[in-house]
Amino acid sequence: MSEQGQSELARRAVDDLTMEEAAGELERLAKEIARHDKLYHGEDQPEISDAAYDALKRRNDEIEARFPELVREDSPSRRVGAAPSEGFGKITHSVPMLSLDNAFSDEDVRDFVGRVRRFLMLDPLMGAIAVTAEPKIDGLSLSLRYENGALVSAATRGDGTVGENVTANAKTIADIPRRLPEGAPEVVEIRGEVYMAHADFRALNERMAANGGKVFANPRNAAAGSLRQLNPAVTAERPLRFFAYAWGEMSDVPRQTQMEMVALFGDWGFEINPRMRRCESVEELLAAYHATEEERAHLGYDIDGMVYKVDRLDLQARLGFVSRAPRWAIAHKFAAEKAFTTVKDIEIQVGRTGALAPVAKLEPVTVGGVVVSNATLHNEDYIKGLGADGEPIRGGKDVRIGDTVQIQRAGDVIPQIIDVDLDKRPADAKPFEFPAVCPACGSHAVREINAKTGRPDAVRRCTGGLICPAQAKEKLKHFVSRNAFDIEGLGDKQVEFFYELPMEEGGIRQPADIFTLQARDEASAIRKLKNREGWGETSAANLFAAIDARRSIDLNRFIFALGIRHVGEGNAKLLARHYRSWATFAETMEAAVNEGDAWQDLLNIDGIGETVARALVEFFAENHNRKAVRELLAQVTPQDMEAVSTEGSPVAGKTMVFTGTLEHMSRDEAKAKAESLGAKVAGSVSKKTDIVVAGPGAGSKLKKAEELGITVISEAEWLELAGIG
Repeated sequence: MSEQGQSELARRAVDDLTMEEAAGELERLAKEIARHDKLYHGEDQPEISDAAYDALKRRNDEIEARFPELVREDSPSRRVGAAPSEGFGKITHSVPMLSLDNAFSDEDVRDFVGRVRRFLMLDPLMGAIAVTAEPKIDGLSLSLRYENGALVSAATRGDGTVGENVTANAKTIADIPRRLPEGAPEVVEIRGEVYMAHADFRALNERMAANGGKVFANPRNAAAGSLRQLNPAVTAERPLRFFAYAWGEMSDVPRQTQMEMVALFGDWGFEINPRMRRCESVEELLAAYHATEEERAHLGYDIDGMVYKVDRLDLQARLGFVSRAPRWAIAHKFAAEKAFTTVKDIEIQVGRTGALAPVAKLEPVTVGGVVVSNATLHNEDYIKGLGADGEPIRGGKDVRIGDTVQIQRAGDVIPQIIDVDLDKRPADAKPFEFPAVCPACGSHAVREINAKTGRPDAVRRCTGGLICPAQAKEKLKHFVSRNAFDIEGLGDKQVEFFYELPMEEGGIRQPADIFTLQARDEASAIRKLKNREGWGETSAANLFAAIDARRSIDLNRFIFALGIRHVGEGNAKLLARHYRSWATFAETMEAAVNEGDAWQDLLNIDGIGETVARALVEFFAENHNRKAVRELLAQVTPQDMEAVSTEGSPVAGKTMVFTGTLEHMSRDEAKAKAESLGAKVAGSVSKKTDIVVAGPGAGSKLKKAEELGITVISEAEWLELAGIG
């Protein structure tokens, strides 16, 4: 994902997501992870590090855990790998090749062992559960099928159920026996990892470069690309290796433990990892992990963690599987690789929601085989050395241009800065001043007050809205969307098309331009729309007609189409019902900038809290936005919200507040009934309130109504007033 694609929503804590935002995030993650699965498993061209990929998967799992009702059919938690390439034949695995759940800390490993014991209902005093520990090879998974001792097929993992048939290629790898010794079961499926040693990788790249060929980015890509050659002769020239560590279908399982089975593979002629250990405690597992982590750089091949498996096969069978992973195994991933470099500059990028996202421009440095030249700085507090809770991070060290910093590729799609070397800070380095105006359009950039915490939000946002070029295309797409202006024939692709055109050739930069398009097109002496590729006389005429059909629009749709932050369909309807006309709404919004009665009236709308009210005020406080709206109003007419027929209604035109517990109808039903009778329903009591309906448990609102001398009635009296029998 590019830096521009890093949205504020993708960085927001899972606990802060609304259900609607969570659904959007799960949709984004499903698509993003599927894309990376295809790049990694299907094309051998990953764009992000394993740590960054793991971060995406963790975020998906965390959101699904908090919102289980939102789990998607295409969820990454429900699939393994990627669909096999069409370039190879397909092999269906007789036993699925599943993935492993991940552990990222020592505590996660303790939790894993604890879960195993609880599942098996083992008394803690009954001794240890033996668990094997082995390096997790960073290569390409392969399943080898032997029948009557002969190698008959080899398949990649694919999507876990169906893999690619790479039998001819696998037979060229020296570490893979063509036949098993006498005494092996009739059917044997050996599973393991194809990889390339560091020395072989360097030699291969030198040969490729000398011959004018394309060099590989890292050993994993080289191994995967070599195994998946359509010509086995090419694979035979590549120095591929294979470690065996598991099995699929077996007509007979001749041993009783994981350790014994892997040792048997060694007896059959396979290479097995000499660092595999059998551990009797969590402490032994962690010792093996940390020892291997320290020696990782000297192994001669890439690993990205350790794999732990319950040793006894009968216990593995009892533990079984959950979703796409076994309960009896887990992968303990290594921490992200780190490196030091210098900050050349700090740039502010404006996202589609108006979020000002700072990015550190770095002296390029290689981290985990990838050249890194940018790092996320999240927000202005992060630059100052403060976390989301206001507590110090990085020891409270701020980040300045010229600093020497330590970066790692974990937790974010682009790297992050985890430390600053103050001893190397230039004497003239100054604290970074975060802009208070949008660098794209010059509008005010503000930090909203979080209603939950009472503290300013971490992200500063541009209030330019309709006129900010960094947000313009997305705002235009929202403007013409189905629940806004809903202009037929003007979808996302068309918005992209018109946005890229020069204005004199039919360009669209802001909503008003849509409604002047036909006039500008007719007056153009350069090139008319009907003559452009993909358009014709009929399609152009249809678009102009669809635009004309939307010159009159419901007030609530008009308000929603403006794309004001926090003002969705529901809030737009609340505002339209309350103010009835655009003139009243706009007049109140501009007056509310100075707070006073207009501000209180806005806050008193039931369902409109301070966050929404503040967003409205910030929008209308901007001259740019008011100008864009005026230009739009010269082309379109928002229709007043139809007044409800309230002839004979005793509450028509009155402002009502419901408080306490209602026993005969829900609060929402009571509010809807009041509105149907022509009343305005407010969320708080003020001097403008006419009637308060108080049920049992009414508190501060009832007290304030009594202090102000406002009419207070019971639920029974309200039912009688509303004519409800």
